[in-house]
Amino acid sequence: MQQIAVIFDMDGVIVHTNPYHSLAFRKLFTAYELNPSQEEFELHMYGKHNSYIFSHFLNRKIGREELVELENEKEALFREIYATEIDPIHNFLPFLASLKEAGIPTGIATSAPRANLDLIATKLDLFPLMDSVLASEDIHLHKPHPEVYLKSAENLGIPPENCLVFEDSFSGITAGLNAGMKVVGVLSSHKKEDLPVCQAYINDYTDIDAKWVKELMIEN
Repeated sequence: MQQIAVIFDMDGVIVHTNPYHSLAFRKLFTAYELNPSQEEFELHMYGKHNSYIFSHFLNRKIGREELVELENEKEALFREIYATEIDPIHNFLPFLASLKEAGIPTGIATSAPRANLDLIATKLDLFPLMDSVLASEDIHLHKPHPEVYLKSAENLGIPPENCLVFEDSFSGITAGLNAGMKVVGVLSSHKKEDLPVCQAYINDYTDIDAKWVKELMIEN
């Protein structure tokens, strides 16, 4: 079998941050007298880049300078809220350990800012276990564009078709598929029927390991 690699999104895949992002957005939006519903957040926030989120909820085009200010304020609120709540999705760390024991290269490919990635990866001690780490600042085109996954594959030295992506959002799964990779849908934020067709779906990392990954790659 050819060498394979596994690439993880972060929010909703390594950690279940969406409720805390919602809290940060809600706190910020109060200044604009906005009160989005949970359904609106699911449709227009989870898995989306901040430029889209702010443009949608503020109902106007956001200039680059204003976007940077809004992003910095919102992400700072998120880190303040989440710093004491960081907890990996069930069985993620044992699953990651099984991949490393099997010699499978791994990476993180997130649309989140580097400061968010640093906060979470440092807390969970992920950096020594990742062979590629990419955040929002490392790419030009955001998901569903495949750039972050193609660049991850290049960093890992593995052809895209031999990479397995773990993603939880429509745009993220689409990015992985657009990169020519196989994708596992993590059902932390959406139902299976609301996502593109994946090679497999999981609720968390219970009962999967490196052997499961290898078999999935062979079967598909």
